[in-house]
Amino acid sequence: MPKAELTAVVAPKCQALAERMGLELVDVSLDKEGAGKYLRIYIDKPQGISLDDCEAYHRAIQPQLESYDYDFLEVSSPGVDRPLKKDRDFERAIGETVEVKLFKAVDGVKVITGALADYTKEEIILDVEGEARRIRRKDCALVKPVVDMEGVESVDLSEET
Repeated sequence: MPKAELTAVVAPKCQALAERMGLELVDVSLDKEGAGKYLRIYIDKPQGISLDDCEAYHRAIQPQLESYDYDFLEVSSPGVDRPLKKDRDFERAIGETVEVKLFKAVDGVKVITGALADYTKEEIILDVEGEARRIRRKDCALVKPVVDMEGVESVDLSEET
């Protein structure tokens, strides 16, 4: 499936269904892995996505995508550390700590962490230890929230003997 078809045809179908089901379409990608092509659809909603939500969406979207070239269809949550891509993602993350990975190093640094202070179409502004750091969005390979695991209890999944 050409990227143009993914963007022009498949993503709008996914978006329309997500809206009808009260979900947010986060991303659609086609990834080649091994001998197969994986069509991955990421959905979300404010209170979080459940396995039942993913299953219902999968069952509803699959018949609409039968004529497209992919081997496996996956529908899932983008996860708590979902990358910030769209303006609404950046809006939700204002004030949160984010990690920015750059395509190439600037001043010897390729990863910058700070609080997201603001954003525009062209740049994001981070508060890095009290200083505003402006980064062009086109220079960002990845922007994602930093997940604080402090205070989260670990669960021992090993079998008791």
